[in-house]
Amino acid sequence: MENVSNAEKLESKKSLQSTIGKLENALAQMTQKGANTILVKKRLKAINIGLAMLENVWNQRSHHYTQEDLAEARDIIIGLFPSIENIYAKSKAGSPQRTLLERRIKALELAVQAIDGLSK
Repeated sequence: MENVSNAEKLESKKSLQSTIGKLENALAQMTQKGANTILVKKRLKAINIGLAMLENVWNQRSHHYTQEDLAEARDIIIGLFPSIENIYAKSKAGSPQRTLLERRIKALELAVQAIDGLSK
């Protein structure tokens, strides 16, 4: 895994924690409305696994995920890139939204790298 500065590590962890919060809120709202929550639950699990893998690589925290969990999380995270990159392309240069998206993309890329490193 590439060398990552402490600032990037902190930003990446905060970005993934923010994403988890947004997904938890979406899940609660969708559950209340009786909407189908399968996709949100899968994404939430995948982002939680991604964060756990970064914690594992950077802070040697143990995890309880199987290779199957890791493979599924990796696929789901990679599946998020096209929509995030599309929103990024439409955002204005220098805007707070663009900065958040840049951090989210970087965090997800690092999570995939961490999963790849542990899946070997």
